Amino acid sequence: MTQIQKSLEERINELENVRALRDLVDNFSILADNKEVWKQTELFTKDATVDSYVNGELTSSFIGTQEIGNAFEGFLENFETVYHINGQHVVSITGDEAEGTLYCRVDLISNENGKKINNASAVSYKDQYVYENGKWLIAKRTSNFVWNDRKELNQ
Repeated sequence: MTQIQKSLEERINELENVRALRDLVDNFSILADNKEVWKQTELFTKDATVDSYVNGELTSSFIGTQEIGNAFEGFLENFETVYHINGQHVVSITGDEAEGTLYCRVDLISNENGKKINNASAVSYKDQYVYENGKWLIAKRTSNFVWNDRKELNQ
């Protein structure tokens, strides 16, 4: 069905869903930046999966909000500052399911021997979403760390 063939109501509904999905991924990043891990887990389905790849190799895989939360919490404890900059987000919606791709830059600042170290990464997320109980949730997130740059910050 083309855009022209869709009713005004269908087009508005689609725009609202696209916006809600963008809010979902942006809120995920903001909660990560604030280290509010357990609020982050509320953005996932109970049986969600999170897989991470570095240089094409699977480095971690978590299932369920408890496992995801524990992993995120342990990881974020290593950094003083967490900062996400979300870029383009493209989604395809079919009923109560959607798929999306999000591009993101993540800066993770640690303190190592009194020196501030920035671990910057470019990440692409391939997501699967489901609409449950009146809101969109992440059912599966595949993180692909495309590049990493580690350097001391001059302050």
